[in-house]
Amino acid sequence: MPDRELNIRTLDARSLRGLAHPLRIRLLSALRHHGPATASRLAERLGESSGATSYHLRQLAAHGFVVDAPERGKGRERWWRAAHDGTLFDENLIHDPDPAVRGAADVFLQQVASIHAQELNRWLGGAQHWPLAWRRGSDLSDFTLRLGPEQALDLIHQLHAVIDSFRDRVPDGVPDGDAPGAEGVESVRVQVHVFPRADR
Repeated sequence: MPDRELNIRTLDARSLRGLAHPLRIRLLSALRHHGPATASRLAERLGESSGATSYHLRQLAAHGFVVDAPERGKGRERWWRAAHDGTLFDENLIHDPDPAVRGAADVFLQQVASIHAQELNRWLGGAQHWPLAWRRGSDLSDFTLRLGPEQALDLIHQLHAVIDSFRDRVPDGVPDGDAPGAEGVESVRVQVHVFPRADR
């Protein structure tokens, strides 16, 4: 059974300013990857104070990035979930006439790059504890191509299409609809970076 269509939010100048804080980006990422949580649970996961996570969750809610998850709440605990599956960055924001928007774009992109590096380093630091099959099923490659900007964009679209084609695949022996965590199935992070070399 094919997965539902992903709910992706495209950032504009206002929403970018609401998201462009390192802790807010990490909170949103944690909710998307690990599911609903309370401010105190997120504080424990991210090594922050619950006061800080609570404040920034409210800011994310004010900009529509997170919403209440009342079905998970017990007593006075307030549970939050991500309102969207992902975020699409509009490259025009880098060239916005407002310097505050350009600064927010820098913060956002640098934090995304930092999260990618942290995820990779966590995998490398613990890879020896994973089965050999998963070591073979991981990759750390880089390539240098001679492309024009239109070809680079075409490459990106084709890579995304290949990745999207794997969303509907179910591994052999895993019942349709089983979540990651079923035997032999894990959440797999795929990071794609395409950019011109800056040392030309």
